[in-house]
Amino acid sequence: MSLGIHIDGEARIREEICTTGASLYQRGYTVGSAGNISARLDDGWLITPTDACLGRLDPADIAKVDRAGNAVSGGKPSKTLALHRGIYARNAQARGIVHTHSTHLVALTLAGVWSEEDVLPPLTPYYVMKVGHIPLIRYRPPGDPQVAEQIAALADTVRGVLLERLGPVVWERSVAHASYALEELEETARLWLMTQPRPAPLDAAALEELRKVFGARW
Repeated sequence: MSLGIHIDGEARIREEICTTGASLYQRGYTVGSAGNISARLDDGWLITPTDACLGRLDPADIAKVDRAGNAVSGGKPSKTLALHRGIYARNAQARGIVHTHSTHLVALTLAGVWSEEDVLPPLTPYYVMKVGHIPLIRYRPPGDPQVAEQIAALADTVRGVLLERLGPVVWERSVAHASYALEELEETARLWLMTQPRPAPLDAAALEELRKVFGARW
């Protein structure tokens, strides 16, 4: 019986990865074969295959990796596997990770972020509540092990990071929730880039109210 529950749970997560990938792709959050998605399992991880298009994922092709990092089934795991594993090792609450090359967030790194500790100011209440602090990780080539180490060191203090010229990496309690946070982050970047003059952030009193009423981390 327990085996059936385990298999059903893994099948559900495979479908969630595919549904999330298709949704992000259809709305232009990722293009071509850019980006990757992973999920934590009790016996390892699921991660999208290397060079896979997030808009055309097959549940059976999602790579499964055991706790030792060995491929178990599916396609070849994404080359970002070490980055994902580092986040999961540091943050026990993280159950899903989404990485995209979202247009407005990459553009933000090209135009100049608000600060390296907070790539965007606290513009809206939902950005504060659903996303929170997002630091910038300076450019290194894709798959660079130094980047994986930098992100792992931050994994239990923030919900995500923004990779210069590459895009966001966001983690949450599920793949779907990681996607929701990433979408809020991308939307806030779009608002920031399209607004001239730049709007003022929420003031200290507004931020304190969000902390007290909603438990926002800012």
